[in-house]
Amino acid sequence: MYTVIVIDDSLSMRKILRDIINSIDEFEVIDEAVDAFDAREKIKKYEPDLVTIDINMPKMDGVTFLRNLMRLHPMPAVVISGEGARGNDIFDDGAVGYIEKPANGESMVAFQERVKDNLLNLTFLLKRYTLKKPKAEVETKKKSSFETSEKIHPDALLPSNPARLSGSRVIAIGSSTGGVESLLRVFKSLPNNLPPIVITQHIPYGFSRSFAQRLNNESTLDVYEAEDGMKLEKGKAFLAPGNMHLSIEKRGSDYYTKLIDGTRVSHHKPSVNIMFRSVNNVIGSSAMAIMMTGMGDDGMIAIKELFDNGAYTIAQSEESCVVFGMPKKAIEAGAVKDIVHLEDIAQYMVDFSTNKKR
Repeated sequence: MYTVIVIDDSLSMRKILRDIINSIDEFEVIDEAVDAFDAREKIKKYEPDLVTIDINMPKMDGVTFLRNLMRLHPMPAVVISGEGARGNDIFDDGAVGYIEKPANGESMVAFQERVKDNLLNLTFLLKRYTLKKPKAEVETKKKSSFETSEKIHPDALLPSNPARLSGSRVIAIGSSTGGVESLLRVFKSLPNNLPPIVITQHIPYGFSRSFAQRLNNESTLDVYEAEDGMKLEKGKAFLAPGNMHLSIEKRGSDYYTKLIDGTRVSHHKPSVNIMFRSVNNVIGSSAMAIMMTGMGDDGMIAIKELFDNGAYTIAQSEESCVVFGMPKKAIEAGAVKDIVHLEDIAQYMVDFSTNKKR
C-alpha cells in the first residue's frame, strides 16, 4: 500500500482526488494539504510515499514548492494541474508524473481512468522508493527519518582502524539537506582529471540513480551510482545508493567501492560517518574530506578521525549552506582545516589534486 498526500487549494478537487486514489487497491490518501506550507508540515509528519501537487496555489505556487521539495526532501511527486502547457517543464523540476485536470467536458469517469493509469505506471518507482524504508517508518508514516531510529555509533558497523601509511589520493564528500543543488554547482566546475571521488548524500532510495545521472550529465567527470566492487579511478565519482552505506576497500594496489547493507548510523543510511571512516581506514592522510550543507551531525565523528590522521579536511561556510548543521558540527569538533564558500569548493578540490592544498 502506497501512501499519498494530496496538495490542492480546491476542496472539491481534493475530495475528487481522494476518492479516485482510494479506489486504487495499491494506494491510500493519508492526508490533504491546502497549500505548500500546510504540505510541508504534513510531509514531515507522515513521510508519504507520494504527493500530488497542484500548480496554482496560494502563498507558494506548485512549481516553486516542487523545486524546494526536490532540493530539501526529494521524493516521488506527481503534478495534477489544469495548466497543460506546463506538463513537460515540471519533469525538469523533479516530478515523476503529470496529470492534466479534466477539461473540455471530460467526464469524471475518463479522468478517473487517467489518474489510475498514471499512478499504476509509477508503482515500479514507488516500490524502489519504499523497499528499504525502515519498518517503523513504513508502518506509522508519522515520524521523520531523523526520528525513526536510534543514533547508532559507526563503531557498531565499521570499526575504526586508521591507515598509518598514505594511500592513493581520494576525495570524499558528505552532504544532506541542500546538498543536491550544491553538489550540482560544484560538479559543473570540476575538470575530468581529479582523483576518484566518493559521495554520500542523504537521498531516498529510488532517487540516487537519477541524481548520479544528473551529476554525470552536468559534469566532465564520469559519475555513477555506486555498485559493489567498482574500481576507483581518476576522473570518476561514485554516489552512495539511497539504501546502502558506501565504503571503500583495498585489493592489492587498487581501491574499490564496497556497499554495506546494515543499520542506520547517525540516523542515516547511507551514512557519511561510514564512508569517511572507510576512507580513513584505507587511504588515511592522502584523503581529502569535504563536509557540505546538511542537517544534523552525520560525519562529525569520522571527519575528526581523518583530521587527526593528517587528511585534508574542509567544511562549507555558513553563509553558503542551506542548513549549517553538519559543517558546523565538524567545525566545533576541531575537525576542519579550512572553511570554504560553496563557490570555491571546486577550486579547493583542484588545488588538493595538484598538491597546492594540504
